[in-house]
Amino acid sequence: MSGDGSAWVDLFLEAQAAERGAALNSLMAYRRDLDAYAAHLEARGHGVGTATRTQIEAFLIACEAEGLAASTRARRLSAIRGLYRFAHEEGLRDDDPAIRITGPQKPKSLPKTLSEADVDALLSAAEDMGETEAERLRDTCLMQLLYATGMRVSELIGLPVSAARGDPRMLLVRGKGGKERMVPLSPAARDAMAAWLAHRDMEQARAKTDSGAPASPHLFPSRGKAGHLTRVWFHSRIKALSAFAMLDPNRVSPHVLRHAFATHLLAGGADLRAIQTMLGHADISTTEIYTHVLESRLKELVLTHHPLARE
Repeated sequence: MSGDGSAWVDLFLEAQAAERGAALNSLMAYRRDLDAYAAHLEARGHGVGTATRTQIEAFLIACEAEGLAASTRARRLSAIRGLYRFAHEEGLRDDDPAIRITGPQKPKSLPKTLSEADVDALLSAAEDMGETEAERLRDTCLMQLLYATGMRVSELIGLPVSAARGDPRMLLVRGKGGKERMVPLSPAARDAMAAWLAHRDMEQARAKTDSGAPASPHLFPSRGKAGHLTRVWFHSRIKALSAFAMLDPNRVSPHVLRHAFATHLLAGGADLRAIQTMLGHADISTTEIYTHVLESRLKELVLTHHPLARE
């Protein structure tokens, strides 16, 4: 580096070390990124101290053309921003040419999901794995409700028993921020809930007779502090069910089953707004991630089965 730019970088790195306690590895990364930036400018007759926004953006475009990952380009931009912010604050420049430059967008990661066959295997495991009838009825109810409604696990385990009374066709769910929504129940979910409710009520009545304990207000009561099953317990249980179903437990979680609910509905022709309502998403953009999952499946379907795709 030459001229004022080199001095600025030295001062900037000293400040990072002294004021923010930056680690040696971080300082070395800053130095490498800023060296690459300075070399780009110098090769085109420019300097770090006088660079414009256009010249900074041209460097980022060149980085992309080199095939650098979005994370690397974002890191380089972060170093450049830090340098010019420091120069502006220290009075070395009257302006900050990097302040309005936006970094590369990280690609949206598609939610992990399960096939319908995977879900069927999980539901069958729930019916068979438990050592007692109570465990099998409870697990079946939990899994059927989760897949039928797409509830968050906290919403599921905290369901009040009153929501299950009267063989409802719709289930009242209290979501984030106390917002309530109605979600329809499948026949299989209604049957599983009715069977578990009957067994649960019988156990609650027996407990009241034996110890005088008051009836629990929860559909899935527990002796723990919360009074109902916990997220940690259910997360562990669904991993065990996955292993029993001969599925990779690392691929399965309560949230993955929520994704499967939405993806399978969309693939079946459900309206995106309806799925948004059932999932309890405040913004439709959150629900739109599932359209990307469906798009990839439709593309695969066309490439596999369309007559013109065949050689």
